[in-house]
Amino acid sequence: MKLSVFTVCTPDLTPEQLITAAAAAGIEGIEWRYAAIPADAAEESPSYWRHNRCSIDPAISSERLQAIRLAAEQGGVSSIALVPYLKCGDLDTAHQAFDTAQQLGATMMRVGIPRYDRQRHYEDLETEAVRYLSGIQEMASQYGIKALVETHHETIAPSASLAMRLVGHLNPAHVGVLYDPGNLVHEGYENYRMGIQLLGPYLAHVHVKNAGWIRQDGRWQCQWMPLLEGSVPWEQIIDDLVAAGYDGYLGIEDFSGQFGSAKMLTHFASVFREQLQQHGQEV
Repeated sequence: MKLSVFTVCTPDLTPEQLITAAAAAGIEGIEWRYAAIPADAAEESPSYWRHNRCSIDPAISSERLQAIRLAAEQGGVSSIALVPYLKCGDLDTAHQAFDTAQQLGATMMRVGIPRYDRQRHYEDLETEAVRYLSGIQEMASQYGIKALVETHHETIAPSASLAMRLVGHLNPAHVGVLYDPGNLVHEGYENYRMGIQLLGPYLAHVHVKNAGWIRQDGRWQCQWMPLLEGSVPWEQIIDDLVAAGYDGYLGIEDFSGQFGSAKMLTHFASVFREQLQQHGQEV
């Protein structure tokens, strides 16, 4: 397995600074956040979802894209994925994102699935998603970039089993699942090894973060936590991934704020390199 970073969690770094910091930490892959900085956020302090300086703006020029790609190659890291915030059904925007991913040299890209807010019936949302993903599969095949459905709370794919309902009829060469155990904490629990086994060839990527439930103001609330302090037993999950023969990337997406970006990357790489080595994995 290899290590990567999703730039949503390094908002204070520019792309070039992130490339340098990732290489220094021994991280080999970068997943680029694909979103514009809102005009009213430009003067704010860096933040994950608003003033994220390590994002790629959809209006970016081809020249700037090539400069980022070249900087990554010269820094010894790979741009493994583009991570946009696509809406289910919007194939035109997906096409633009696939084109950007191709220019970066990425091999994976996250795509949209419906949110679940109790307003529409699950079966209607599933039908809509399956139709959309069929079109996405054709596009992914044309671009040579694997489309990823992420296991994410507040969507119709909060677990491995529900993600499989969306992708199980598709070709795993073109559509896969981004498995995120930290997201699973928000809506319940599904045995990690069983979920990984269920995904089989559809398991394309893994995000690394942690979360846990605390009682606050008389209510239970789920919050992001440092990597080794939340509910997700990462040592066990590494064992489960090794048992399944997974050889892809582990991508840090830490929202705990425990460290600054550069130190967070070094901490992640140190902890997970040690865990992988304990399981006989070369990193």
